[in-house]
Amino acid sequence: MHFALTEEQIELGRAVRGLVERRAGSVDLRAAMESERGYDTELWQALAGQIGVAALAVPEEYGGAGFSSFETHVVLEELGRSLTPSPLLGSGVLATQALLLGAGPEDCERLLPDLAEGSAIAALAWAGRDGRWRTDGSDVVATGTGAERTLSGTATLVLDGAHADLLLVVATTDAGVGLFEVATDAAGLTRTATPALDQTLRFATVELADTPARTLSDDLGDALERLHAVAATAVTALQVGGAEAAMDRTVAYLKEREQFGRPLGSFQALKHRVADMLVKVETARSMSWAAGFAASQGADDLPLQAAHAKAWCSDAFSHVAGDMIQLHGGIAITWEHDAHLYFKRAHATAQLFGQAHEHRRRVLAST
Repeated sequence: MHFALTEEQIELGRAVRGLVERRAGSVDLRAAMESERGYDTELWQALAGQIGVAALAVPEEYGGAGFSSFETHVVLEELGRSLTPSPLLGSGVLATQALLLGAGPEDCERLLPDLAEGSAIAALAWAGRDGRWRTDGSDVVATGTGAERTLSGTATLVLDGAHADLLLVVATTDAGVGLFEVATDAAGLTRTATPALDQTLRFATVELADTPARTLSDDLGDALERLHAVAATAVTALQVGGAEAAMDRTVAYLKEREQFGRPLGSFQALKHRVADMLVKVETARSMSWAAGFAASQGADDLPLQAAHAKAWCSDAFSHVAGDMIQLHGGIAITWEHDAHLYFKRAHATAQLFGQAHEHRRRVLAST
């Protein structure tokens, strides 16, 4: 691996950053996250239509651009920098990869083009009542046989689940764990928006009561383990982008804020704090990129790489966001300043697809 971005990937990141910055002039972060869907729909249409962010990791035969998932990783890191709310993680990564890993060619050909275009948003109902994304089962149970099943149970923390156009459900079957498609107007289906600490992320609780569903896969096998690793790796991209932005904003503040007649950044003790932040950000990026590359190549050690990266990046972002609050002082705890938004994003993403200690347990179990 050449451990650096290619020229094309650098330009992709710049294009995403430029589009987000231009759009922020008319619709800022707070307006986007307080909207009905929780994100700026026009910005999403521009990201999907002009840059094709949802199509990057989708094969060309399914209406995608035919790149690798690492290009999506680059986009997520840029969106993480600005805390831009978008359905890319839930629809463009989690649901899309669930289809690619678990559905057959006919279903992929039927469902993926609209997701790649960004004209439809998909949500994957997976986490159980305890908020854990299990790889050996689900709190939703599928009954019956064949192409048509009925599902009963509850899934929580469903990304963009309240307004998704396509609902996919992970459910326990007689054969193991399956993937199912549920119509958004199906009988017995209830979708309830769930308030979150991080208001840039939208979650929902999905309840199913003898709800009819279409079978996409009767037994996912090892695909669910890989999907969990892909999702955790994608979250690390958001974390790295957020951590870098938090550090950059803190450095800028320390340069301009004066105390005792000199900039705060000139004090040696604060220089040490910022140096520690830089170490956290750069090591987190290395870990995240390594896992992202493993995901893009379908590497056998992806689950291990993802566990290393998710544990390290979660702790690094939490550390940097905490220092951002402390080094900004009182202004950081006001609603008007963005410091608290980075702090909330750090702690929310630390829970997504496994906490740091859970991933360390996976690493330990693999040794």
